[in-house]
Amino acid sequence: MVQKKKIPLRMCTGCGEQKPKKELVRVVKSPEGEISLDLTGKKSGRGAYVCRDIECLRKARKSKRFERAFSCQIPDEVYDRMEEELTKGEQ
Repeated sequence: MVQKKKIPLRMCTGCGEQKPKKELVRVVKSPEGEISLDLTGKKSGRGAYVCRDIECLRKARKSKRFERAFSCQIPDEVYDRMEEELTKGEQ
């Protein structure tokens, strides 16, 4: 018998859907407190996931879901930089 490999699922902070981890982008809060997109999924720190869709990032921003996940305030510049990086990654 061949065993199926288990696919790790994560929930998008924007739309709330469970999706395979590889389809999502990780947003990480480093031990120093810096928040950034982790396109490789290997940075150390606390992570939250969001779809590669810019609308999901905007929904998460509007409902302050990243603030809740990381227990801190996130400046607008950080969100703007994340939106920029996401749109670059889609092209």
